Amino acid sequence: MQSDIRRTLLDMFTNSEDEYVSGQKISDMLGCSRTAVWKHIEDLRKEGYELEAVRKKGYRIVQKPDKVSENELRLGLHTSRIGQSIHYEETVDSTQKIAHRLAQEGTVEGTVVVAEEQTAGRGRLDRAWYSPKHTGVWMSIILRPSLPPQRAPQLTLMAAVAVAQAIQEVTAISPDIKWPNDILINGKKTVGILTEMQADSDRIHSVIIGLGINVNQQKEHFAPAIQDIATSLKLETGREINRALLMQTIFLKLEQLYDEYLANGFKLIKLLWEAYAVSIGKHIIARTLSGTIEGFAKGITDDGVLLLEDAHGNMHQIHSADIELARR
Repeated sequence: MQSDIRRTLLDMFTNSEDEYVSGQKISDMLGCSRTAVWKHIEDLRKEGYELEAVRKKGYRIVQKPDKVSENELRLGLHTSRIGQSIHYEETVDSTQKIAHRLAQEGTVEGTVVVAEEQTAGRGRLDRAWYSPKHTGVWMSIILRPSLPPQRAPQLTLMAAVAVAQAIQEVTAISPDIKWPNDILINGKKTVGILTEMQADSDRIHSVIIGLGINVNQQKEHFAPAIQDIATSLKLETGREINRALLMQTIFLKLEQLYDEYLANGFKLIKLLWEAYAVSIGKHIIARTLSGTIEGFAKGITDDGVLLLEDAHGNMHQIHSADIELARR
């Protein structure tokens, strides 16, 4: 009940933009007394919201806390599905694990699992992903597309485009995508994306998109072994980035691309992905489970598979690999 009241109150402030919301209007909407309204406002202040109160005008939020809690993410959210249901925890072992459980329990499409800290975050190939408190974005998004499993790789590339677009909008930096879904800035890894699915042989039940984004880390936050290959948005821009705003922008970009994809297929997503791709047309090394292949990255197929032409003119379809630019 308390969370429903808080959600309604934050929705009111969101819809009013910078205008004041009168105490009487809040009282009418919440169905409570003016004294109760004041208590709810004080609760928001305790959470770190800075609210301005003006006689005969009402209240408005002038500053939000740098949190990624449900309340903070709902304030200013403009999606219809993604992010409308938030599962927030301060510390978890992995948001992916929680998202898998929620997906199996039937949670609605667009549910987001978010944490301030992961103690066992992981990336592709079960690599560890360091996720310290209050510095980055650690979340998993649940989608339920009515698609055959072989189309799932397209959703991985779609997620990479959405994150790249959001970073560009929020920071004015144009990032690169390294196939399939690592996002780089100035050649250093900033975002890792892990896409997993729950499926039968003929259809997908859920796709879980895990995102780890280095947002406000300083160089010393990274282990010495990765300080030369990892970076954060703060290190690249020289300023603190509002994590909640970044996440809301990702939700919106992802929902727009997802709707486009479901309506019209992969064609536009493919073009957008290739526009951000750093390795297309380059001489690369692809390390797969079955061996290493070197050659030119020619592009991606309509299924999101990387096309690599070796020195003998043979074309290889790379479904999963670690990619690096070859030194020539």
